Amino acid sequence: MPAVIRKIVVVVEETLSEAGRAVSPPTRRAAAIAVIENPFAGKYVEDLSPLIEIGEELGALLSAKAVAALGIEGPKAQSYGKAAAVGENGELEHAAALLHPKMGAPVRKVLGKGAALIPSSKKRGGPGVALDIPLGHKDAAFVRSHFDGMEVRINDAPRANEIMVAVAVTDSGRPLPRVGGLKLDEIKGEDGLR
Repeated sequence: MPAVIRKIVVVVEETLSEAGRAVSPPTRRAAAIAVIENPFAGKYVEDLSPLIEIGEELGALLSAKAVAALGIEGPKAQSYGKAAAVGENGELEHAAALLHPKMGAPVRKVLGKGAALIPSSKKRGGPGVALDIPLGHKDAAFVRSHFDGMEVRINDAPRANEIMVAVAVTDSGRPLPRVGGLKLDEIKGEDGLR
C-alpha cells in the first residue's frame, strides 16, 4: 500500500549569527515533512505492516528532498533525525510503525552511510502541533556538537485521520559548539558511537 500524501513541506533553516557572533560558514538544517492519510485511524489493527512499508517509501522520499533543499550531496550530510505526529484518531504505534522497522535503510542509502541510530520522536496532536525532530551525527553518536533538534509545524496538519512524518538532515552541528566531546576529525564511524 503506497502512502496517500496530502502535502509535502520542506523547511530550511540557516543560522548566520548566534550570541552576537557570526557563524561562518552558517549552520544549515532541512526538514522534509509529509502529511499522509492514516489507513488505521480510529480502529485497532494487529498487523501494521502496511505502515512499515510506507515508512520505507517515505524514508527515501523525504531524505532525498531534505538533502536537495540543502543543495549538497547525501554523503556531505552530517546529522539526521526523524519524527512523526499522529492525529487524534491515530495511535503512537502507528508512528512507531512508520519510523522504526524500515525507514532507516533508505535514509542511510540517500546519505551514503549512517552508522549511528537515527534519533526519533513521536507524539499525538492536532493541526499545528509542533514536531520536535531530534538530531545526532549520522556516523558517531558521541559527537556532542551535533546533539540538536529542529522544530517544525504545519498549520493544518495532522488532521484527525492523518500522520505528519518528517526527516531532517544537517550540513553541520550546532552554531558555536563548545561543550567538548568527540570532534568531527576524530570520528571513526565504525560502531555508530565514535
